[in-house]
Amino acid sequence: MSTVAPNDPAAARGISRRTQSDIYRAGISGARPAVPVDGRALDAAAQAALSAEAYAYIAGGAGAEATVAANRAEFDRWQVWPRPLRDVTVRDLSVDFLGRSRPTPLLLAPLGVMELAHPEGDLAVARAAASAGVPYTVSNQASFPLERIAQSAPGAPRLFQLYWSASDQLNASLLGRAEASGCEAIVVTLDTHLLGWRTRDLDLAYLPFTRGMGIAQYTSDPVFRDLVTQRTSASATDGSPVKVTPKTIAAGVSIARKGAPLTGSRSLRDNLRSPLPRAAVETFLDVFSTPSLTWDDLAKAREWTSLPIILKGIVHPDDAERAVDAGLDGVWISNHGGRQIDRSVPTLAVLPEISERVSGRVPVVFDSGVRSGADAAIALALGADVVAIGRPCAYGLGIAGEQGVREVIRNVLAELDITLGLAGLTSVAELDRDALRAV
Repeated sequence: MSTVAPNDPAAARGISRRTQSDIYRAGISGARPAVPVDGRALDAAAQAALSAEAYAYIAGGAGAEATVAANRAEFDRWQVWPRPLRDVTVRDLSVDFLGRSRPTPLLLAPLGVMELAHPEGDLAVARAAASAGVPYTVSNQASFPLERIAQSAPGAPRLFQLYWSASDQLNASLLGRAEASGCEAIVVTLDTHLLGWRTRDLDLAYLPFTRGMGIAQYTSDPVFRDLVTQRTSASATDGSPVKVTPKTIAAGVSIARKGAPLTGSRSLRDNLRSPLPRAAVETFLDVFSTPSLTWDDLAKAREWTSLPIILKGIVHPDDAERAVDAGLDGVWISNHGGRQIDRSVPTLAVLPEISERVSGRVPVVFDSGVRSGADAAIALALGADVVAIGRPCAYGLGIAGEQGVREVIRNVLAELDITLGLAGLTSVAELDRDALRAV
């Protein structure tokens, strides 16, 4: 299978031709792609492959999912306007991002609780992203610790997403670990200070964090472990052992396997018979979100890390401009894929105005609703510097593990490349409003 060599812009040229050639040549022997190429078929295959709870958590949105639909519908307002009879033999997908040349304008959005899709979760996603030279934004809600994810793809470009917790000491520790493990930037997610009203999850009464899933960054962190210890010490009364139930076992195994032991030399059996697994989940639920977070708090992040800081969850032009004025290093236009507020403004609708305000001063990252290379081309033409994809990679992971993620990335890049060429353009830098027609 074709891959893009990391940090080699030339390797991304002509990716569509190689991809189609590989698929059709393999088809002579009866081989088929590991995951569907069509986005709708990819979604359907993921639904068939995943448990009802896993698919609901990954695919679901807030409320009636009007924002999810609006994100997609906004792309229908734009058409690529082809200009033929131009030499497009050589095409270049490379862009500059965070001071470095990247082979493509693609970024993987943070994907939380990927153990729902595949046992290797973030490790498989990180390896797939590395094979394509695509930066991967490691989620604060990953199923494996930062350090282990870094080890799975040494030297690969990575960012770290921070959910600003109620503990400044924990925030500082997480950012220190991100910097030490080789992340290039911090992505502070702003729109999850309250958990969205996610109807699919509510109907199933299912939140993976309460099962000890998606909290490996926490259980592997020394500050968090101290918080858990303090909690158990404060709540200990008669010292009677905790009853070991199937749910306790599942939570304890998940914590021990994905994170780090909560109590040094304790055996897993000891941990299961202690209140620690339950306390870890309860501590996480206590510190996860910070409804009181304001602009003034963001200054603390500069004390915790020397890495560039990008704000994710910006959908208003005034907020984008304020972020630049405050000295932040990037703006990530996102409504969390429609998972937080129902009937929110679709991100593509505000991309042009935000880009006009801040483009050239800081990089503009875009996500929410991107399902294909043609979608990415439209977002780039409307002012995005890089485009992030999320759900399609999670679907690929659930269907075919690391290979599935590789193919999703390959397919998006191949379609972007061929869209560029058929539009009469030879580089991502040439994508602008003149390449589009409003419907």
